[in-house]
Amino acid sequence: MESQLVSLSRELSELSASVSPSVVAVEGRRRMFSSGVHWRKNLIVTAEHTIRRDENIKIVLPDQKEVSAKLVGRDPGTDIALLQIENLGTPVITSELPKDIHVGEITLIVARSPNSGPNVSMGIIGAVSGPWRTWRGGNLDKYIRLDATIFPGASGGVVVNYEGKTIGIATSALSRVAGLAIPAASVEKVVDALLKHGMVPQGFIGVGLQQVLLPESFQKTLSLKTQYGLMVFSVEESGPAAKGGILVGDILLELDGKIISSIEDLQSMLTQETIGKSMELKTIRGGEIKKTPVKIGERTRG
Repeated sequence: MESQLVSLSRELSELSASVSPSVVAVEGRRRMFSSGVHWRKNLIVTAEHTIRRDENIKIVLPDQKEVSAKLVGRDPGTDIALLQIENLGTPVITSELPKDIHVGEITLIVARSPNSGPNVSMGIIGAVSGPWRTWRGGNLDKYIRLDATIFPGASGGVVVNYEGKTIGIATSALSRVAGLAIPAASVEKVVDALLKHGMVPQGFIGVGLQQVLLPESFQKTLSLKTQYGLMVFSVEESGPAAKGGILVGDILLELDGKIISSIEDLQSMLTQETIGKSMELKTIRGGEIKKTPVKIGERTRG
């Protein structure tokens, strides 16, 4: 009777073999490869931080054939870059996603080296939470920390669970603590945006801001819920804030009822989904509370 260990070993080997044909090696920086995943027909997803040039990007396929790829777009915030190759014959990665992701689940990171071929590391999901804003300014559906080694060249590889379902894309660039999986749902959103715009649009209101400590008298008199606000020191002409009546010297407190005591708070709220929506800004002007509706505009970021 076959032992459980032998059975597990065989299953993991078979899983690696079934996933690796969808993973390629990517040369987007000098003398160093990363990995990429055939995400949709003729489209390769890879880690943005490994693409240091916009042209002359080379792909090494599982059969060792080398082809050129076109950069469709990139989003540093989520560490996703999208490449296009005509008549790409490798299989598209499975689009089946796990219903849920649990701490402690066994995962594989499947990558590719142009020299040694498929590279696989095994570990577990170390932590899950979210949604999460990266230090680069991108928004991910979940924070998925990997207790698995991301070897040099493995960023951009695919992270799958023990059933072969796609958890996301491996990256070593979004956390100093450990490697992360960029959730597949987030990858899908970014791919859609890159195909349409070449970059990820972001909401904006058109103001220059500085965090300020609110006087205690304001906090008591106005019954404020925060010690800090964002003072407007510039207003973009014809921008959303200007059209809404926001003035230099106003202090922003809330956006749609949510406290914005730092610039990061505001940026995290101005997502692609807010573009075109009317949102209420709560401000202090002349020592009084004022509520102003502002229609969120669109700004693209590279």
